[in-house]
This record gives sequence, structure tokens and C-alpha cells, in this order.
Amino acid sequence: MPFAPVPVAPRVLVVDDHRKIREPLAMYLRRHTFEVRTAEDAAGMWQLLKTQAFDVVVLDVLLPDGDGFELCNQLHRRSNNPVILLTARDTAADRIRGLDLGADDYVTKPFEPRELVARINSVLRRQGRNTGPSTLSNGARAYHFAGWHFSVSNATLCRDGAPAIQLSTAESRLLQVFLNHPNTLLHRERLIDLTAAADSDVSDRAIDRQVSRLRRKLAQGDAAPDLLRTIWGGGYLLAAEVSECTP
Repeated sequence: MPFAPVPVAPRVLVVDDHRKIREPLAMYLRRHTFEVRTAEDAAGMWQLLKTQAFDVVVLDVLLPDGDGFELCNQLHRRSNNPVILLTARDTAADRIRGLDLGADDYVTKPFEPRELVARINSVLRRQGRNTGPSTLSNGARAYHFAGWHFSVSNATLCRDGAPAIQLSTAESRLLQVFLNHPNTLLHRERLIDLTAAADSDVSDRAIDRQVSRLRRKLAQGDAAPDLLRTIWGGGYLLAAEVSECTP
């Protein structure tokens, strides 16, 4: 049975002339499993766009060699790249101008990085990319991994010679995230973004508890491998090859 392909990380281009904003933001986005490139000015942005494709451009409005509003308009006309504008100006006129010129969203500085992650995911969903809870199963109705069979429809884990294990809704959503990102380090913040409902408030501690409960259910048998691994200072990783299969 063929293995399911590992999901391709969304590619984000961050364009901001302030290094103390640009680099920490890029690092934060990489922790949320985005593939990120950066540019400090419009020239650098165009150079990268000549050779690489990006799913979203995060663009500062005030650049030393170009007006972000006009650059947004050019991006929209040339390649229809989704654009999220970053600006320190929070006036209705600026927001309307940016949206009229083709911006997909607008974030005012200072901002919480998690807010930008949520807005990027929202833009990607509108573009048809799988980013969050509404597409957790990635189209699959069942998975096979490390001797386990997981059915999405009834949230049960099965393996030969053992009774079926029923998962809670939270455990099922969490397992689907790991199965869609096998052998990939997922930080707590990313797990919260991928598993929490839009109107819920999930803490790091709640994610830790859910991972612990799921780990205990996966650790059946004396010789069971350590499938859900804790990466100290990082997050969690499902150490298994995963394939999609029929329920």
C-alpha cells in the first residue's frame, strides 16, 4: 500500500526593512511549519519572486525603495499573489485603500505573531490550501501507521490481537494532525492552531494533557515503540510512516 505524501509546507515571503521585526517573525512562522523566505526591500522581493513561487506575501507598507500599497497592486496585477499588508497606520482609509488595491488582509503593528499566523491560515483556506481543523483529515477516511489502523469516521484505533480503542473528539483531532504531518516537529502553538475550534481558547497545558492521553493509548504492549515523542524545548513528533487506507 503506498504511503501518503507528506503535506508540503505553505511558502511565505516576509518583506520588511526592520530586521528586528523581519527575522523573529520568520523564525516564529517556521516554528509553525511554514517555509519562509525574507526580503528587506522591494528589490529583494522581486528578485525572490523571479525564481520562487510563494503562497502568501507578508508585505510592509513602508519600504525604503517602494510604497507597499503600490507594490501590493503590482503583485495583484502581475501574479495574483495573496498579500497581507503590515502597517503602523490604523486608519479606515488605509485599510480600504489596501483592500481596494488587492490586499487579502491587513495587520496593524504592533501585532501578536499568532494573529498573523491565523490570518495567513485564513488566506490559505480561501486559496484552497489545507491548513486547519476544517480539513484535518486531508481527504483520508482512515490511516495505517506502526501497526495501527485509525478510522476517522468513528474515531477508533485498532490493531491485530487487541481490542479497539475509542478516542475522544480532542484526541481524534490531535491524532489526525500528527498523521497529516508524520516525522515532523510540531510546536505547541502550531498544534493549538490546527486543532482548536475558532471560538475556543486552548492552552499549552491542555495540549500537553491531550498528547499524554493519546501517547498512553498508543503505548499498547510491552514492545510498543515510542510513537509520540517529546522534543524538549520544541514540541512533539509522530515517529512513524503513515499511509492512507480504506476504513
